Amino acid sequence: MFALLLKIKNILISGQIIRIVLIFLRITFPDSLTIIKRCEVIHITIKDIAIKAGVSTAAVSRYFNDGYVSEDKKKAIKKVIDETGYVPSQHARTLRTKKTGLIGVILPRISSNSISKMVDGILKVTDSEDYKILLANTLNDPERELEYLKVFNEKQVDGVILFGTILTDKHSEFIANMRIPIVVVGQKIKGVNSVYHDEYNVTYDLTNMLISKGRKKLGYIGVTFKDKAVGFERYKGYENAVKEAGLEELSERKVLSGFDMQDGYNSMKELLELYPDIDGVVAATDTIGVGAIKYLKENNIEIPKDIMITGVGDSNLGNVTAPSLTTARYFYEESGKKSTEILVKHIKDNDSSIEHVMIGYELLEKQSTN
Repeated sequence: MFALLLKIKNILISGQIIRIVLIFLRITFPDSLTIIKRCEVIHITIKDIAIKAGVSTAAVSRYFNDGYVSEDKKKAIKKVIDETGYVPSQHARTLRTKKTGLIGVILPRISSNSISKMVDGILKVTDSEDYKILLANTLNDPERELEYLKVFNEKQVDGVILFGTILTDKHSEFIANMRIPIVVVGQKIKGVNSVYHDEYNVTYDLTNMLISKGRKKLGYIGVTFKDKAVGFERYKGYENAVKEAGLEELSERKVLSGFDMQDGYNSMKELLELYPDIDGVVAATDTIGVGAIKYLKENNIEIPKDIMITGVGDSNLGNVTAPSLTTARYFYEESGKKSTEILVKHIKDNDSSIEHVMIGYELLEKQSTN
């Protein structure tokens, strides 16, 4: 026991861990209190490592910050670190490098299938680049998005990835004046690094698919036009497709929905009440499309014989519903990876250039149209 206590005195480790050890010994071995009081809490510094390794403090600093250090010095420094168990303080590293190793990610709904895939892509890059992420779930609230932007801009993160939905003038003004790099995912924003999907052509192509199958009494279930990508651009794809096909009157056959499956269910009911002759439906998302299928099945409307239906997103839900939902696959993980690669490059290189990257899609015809 005495030998163990004397050994503690010679361990170079953080004061906090030593205090925990001493508390444990006081509780477990109360008779050893006198000896414990003689134990010293020893803090090791970069200077201590430099002296033990026989190198300069600058060499040790470069070692921890991935700078150039000769192989001999690297081995000497690593030997001392292994012997002492030294772990550099995150706070001290931040003070030295002005970097935290943290990236803030602001997303609208953590439960979304597409968003979870994009976060997977983000993590693949952050793991390889030794960054950690802080997730902020806004619940589709633009004001909460602004709050999180302010928090991340003021606190210690190195950059921000924002999943863009309803971006207001306040958003644009704040983003333009941020002190740290930002990448917007899901929308193309002038003057801001953006990774986005081809929202217009995806519904344009899906609408033309239905028209090519002889469906000439289409309807559209979309979301708020305040959402520029999923709301406005996807509707414009549908609108222009029917106009170019000489079916201009179909552009008005639309209802606006929320994002949940129940919203799709209710919107399908509304659309049929307004236009009972509908023979095809383009839904802005898979989740809305699955809700619409549920309503149609409950009302004994055959899919695709009576009404064909399409979604967007290639979600797991759309794949397991019966009939399976014709859709378009976006490469969500790729968009997450690309957005993070752009952000990390701007963080590391202080790059001020602006990148706009559009990710494509793939049409997937399934049972709801075939």
